[in-house]
Amino acid sequence: MSRHPSVEGISRYLDPNPNLRGTMREVADATRAFADDVLDLIPDDSPELSAGLRKLLEAKDCFVRAALDAHLAP
Repeated sequence: MSRHPSVEGISRYLDPNPNLRGTMREVADATRAFADDVLDLIPDDSPELSAGLRKLLEAKDCFVRAALDAHLAP
C-alpha cells in the first residue's frame, strides 16, 4: 500500500541504524516495530499521523541516547 510522502519520509527515518549494537539496537528495533503496528492500525494518512510519527522519531532518538548513556555509565 502506498502511503503519503510525509508518512513514508518519516517512517524511513524510524529504520534502525545498522551500526547500533546491543540495547541501543533493541530499543531502535522496538520503536520500529511499534511504528509498524501503528501504521497497520491507522491505514488513512493524516496530518496527525505524520505528527505522531515525527514525535515517535524524536522519542526513539531520546531512547537510544538513554541506552547509550546506560552503556557508558561506570
